[in-house]
Amino acid sequence: MADRVPLDFEPPVRQIRALLLGVDDRDLAAPTPCPGWPVAALLDHLMGLSVAFTMAARKRAGVPGTDGPPPQPSADHLSPQWRSRLPVLLADLSIAWRDPGAWTGTAQAGGVTLPATAMGAVAMNELIMHGWDLARATEQDYAADPRALEVLIEFLGQGPADGTPGLFGPRFPVDPEEDLLPRAIGLAGRDPSWRPPRRRPVPTSAATLD
Repeated sequence: MADRVPLDFEPPVRQIRALLLGVDDRDLAAPTPCPGWPVAALLDHLMGLSVAFTMAARKRAGVPGTDGPPPQPSADHLSPQWRSRLPVLLADLSIAWRDPGAWTGTAQAGGVTLPATAMGAVAMNELIMHGWDLARATEQDYAADPRALEVLIEFLGQGPADGTPGLFGPRFPVDPEEDLLPRAIGLAGRDPSWRPPRRRPVPTSAATLD
């Protein structure tokens, strides 16, 4: 059925779910490529956007996440059950956009109404970019479906170079001969070379030295 819709959400969802297995509790306070967001806030955002874009695909208006701006992501708001709950929400998102009807007409999320095809591209961009954010913040490997990246590069290239408030930051200059993933990341306003600061080693106790 995925072949009958413009984008297949299963690859990025599968990858994020795999990344979650590599997130240690000590990672939750680590910085991410999103300024001011530690990993816990990024996970909170992933939970919220999963619900919002699932409702958008199902044409559900008047529910949290669709008819108004989402709350600011916060580490304090992250559900204690995120390890079990987030994979389920991501799976729901993938299933919702597998329905060809999700791509027809218009869709609403975050108080914004767009053609459903554009909303699907925004949802895919959120998954790929925040998957990359999570991978970089937790120092894990990341790859993205080339077919989805080609669609995103075309979609992001149509936006203003100085970004879209609430969606994309100003474009980061990337060599047009670069691979698809760095090009998409740059168009979305991120520095593809971002790395987390080196963590300080845990000091060895005097007892250990004896």
